[in-house]
Amino acid sequence: MTLECINPKDLPTPQTYSQVVVARGTRWVFVAGQEPEDVHGNLVGRGDLATQAHQVFANLGRALTAAGASPKQVAKITIYVVNYDRDEHLPIIEAARVTLFGDHKPVDTLLGVATLSPGYLIEVDAIAVIDG
Repeated sequence: MTLECINPKDLPTPQTYSQVVVARGTRWVFVAGQEPEDVHGNLVGRGDLATQAHQVFANLGRALTAAGASPKQVAKITIYVVNYDRDEHLPIIEAARVTLFGDHKPVDTLLGVATLSPGYLIEVDAIAVIDG
């Protein structure tokens, strides 16, 4: 599996994601939106975006592992945040994101949404490309 992360010279260079990812591999892994829940399905961190974001990215890591994939093989993520405020929420999300991805920067889309499940502030889904 190979991911080529590209930031074209005529587009801004983001700090936490890539503008383009070219993926080469034989299997695609699609991970459903991961919610801020513990192993029993209970909401973690009611009202606390930082706690929920860390739980969501940890859950995403577990889902990838179950599929035989690693965070470095993720080509794209989509992040959904309730009542998104860039100045307030982006640093919190980026801090949680780096705990899973480190310096790997998959393509991402971040969407502000009116609501998720009651009490849920964030959800993240992913697409990975692996060999095998």
